[in-house]
Amino acid sequence: MTTQQLSAKPDATLAKPLVGRVAVVTGSSRGIGASIAKELARAGAHVIVNYVRGADAAAGVVAAIEADGGSASAEGGDVAREDDVRALFNRIADKRGRLDILINNAGILRDRTFKKMTMGDWREVIDTNLTSVMLCCHVAVPHLIENGWGRIVNISSFVGQMGNFGQANYSAAKAGIIGFTKTLAIELARNNITVNAVCPGFVETEMWRSVPPNIQEKILERIPMHRVAKAEEIARGVRFLVVEADYMTGQSLNINGGIYMGW
Repeated sequence: MTTQQLSAKPDATLAKPLVGRVAVVTGSSRGIGASIAKELARAGAHVIVNYVRGADAAAGVVAAIEADGGSASAEGGDVAREDDVRALFNRIADKRGRLDILINNAGILRDRTFKKMTMGDWREVIDTNLTSVMLCCHVAVPHLIENGWGRIVNISSFVGQMGNFGQANYSAAKAGIIGFTKTLAIELARNNITVNAVCPGFVETEMWRSVPPNIQEKILERIPMHRVAKAEEIARGVRFLVVEADYMTGQSLNINGGIYMGW
């Protein structure tokens, strides 16, 4: 389907409002990213499942999407590296002919108390969690402007809003995403492109399951809803921003069980 055959705005009344759209979800071979990829595919988009080292896991996400009647393909590339990002988006443009939706989800942890944190710990997290967002947007935005429609959703965290012990690098990166989101939203609004952030709380992923039970219980005591989110709940928030939130831009959607209730 060509750009000319698509209206500037998808028909949200359809069962699959994103049919004909192409979405990239960075870091989507597992966890929250995989759930987002599946949710957007259920809405009709062709989803690019991006990975760095998890080729088999990414292939598994693609297979699950296809088994559910959706459309997806996997593309490797380290989104913290400019050359990789340009090569990734060039391949997408060559194969798919368009790009409509960008979900910046890729992220890593290198948790240390600040006095033990190395420059390597700092740079790795800032490059993967924050610089990657800028790099992907820088390459993707011209495609979205050409379409006259686009959706960018950046996955931040409640940690970027309130801080967290042992995560100075991570909280700085996630706070940076929120500021970047607001500025890009202002600049791109005239192009019918919305830019929003999602700030999850603790989420039931492999990382959460690796936390010792006694530490899990202490964390749960801090959450008013006394449970962690399912990855699918974060994915549904992303879908809302992509499909329904036409008049919402520059915002942070907090899906955190009440652990942070700031303005």
